[in-house]
Amino acid sequence: MKTSLQKYDHLGSKGIPDDPRKRAKYLAIVEAALEAFSEYGYHDCPVSKIARKANVADGTIYLYFANKEEVLVSVFQEKVNSLIRDVEKLTLECSDAWEKIEVLVRYHITALGDNRVLANFLQIQLRQSSPNIRHGIAPPLKRLYRLIEGFVVEGQQEGVFDGKINANIARKLIFGCFDEVISCWVLSRREYDVKEKVDDVLYILRRALVVEGGA
Repeated sequence: MKTSLQKYDHLGSKGIPDDPRKRAKYLAIVEAALEAFSEYGYHDCPVSKIARKANVADGTIYLYFANKEEVLVSVFQEKVNSLIRDVEKLTLECSDAWEKIEVLVRYHITALGDNRVLANFLQIQLRQSSPNIRHGIAPPLKRLYRLIEGFVVEGQQEGVFDGKINANIARKLIFGCFDEVISCWVLSRREYDVKEKVDDVLYILRRALVVEGGA
């Protein structure tokens, strides 16, 4: 099975199928796994429960994935890379870097706020201690980090953001801010709409990044 996914030998990765029909089955399993992991938790979710939600035989899972760890990593890669692609498209017409940061934060919080299953998966179920999992999810995370840090550097070059700011620290501040807001929402026993927090997050980030007379 030909693959366009970077292989991880320690996982025995089978990769993403190029054939459209196999790709569709692969994505169906990914969506089923997202639901199953969010519903049962990673450790309490055998492959059989994923197969049941995907309406396939247990053995079919192993035609596409070497093991449950690889399923988890693949769900993360698909979802985070999709978020990144959406943000990249949405920021093409932005007038400056602050507008790009605003689009990124608003889109990320809104996307997860409208999909609690995905939010539960990204904020809770993915926090596993396995070195294999940490290694597998690193590429899309680094891609997201580079995107955010690139916006910061761009803003400094435009004179919109304070040039004295450490871009790497600013990236951690931006990511950590919306990541923590979403995590608190997922874990809270109180029902509220996390999307209502977007403007508060953006106000704080704007005060931290934008120079007087900037964006």
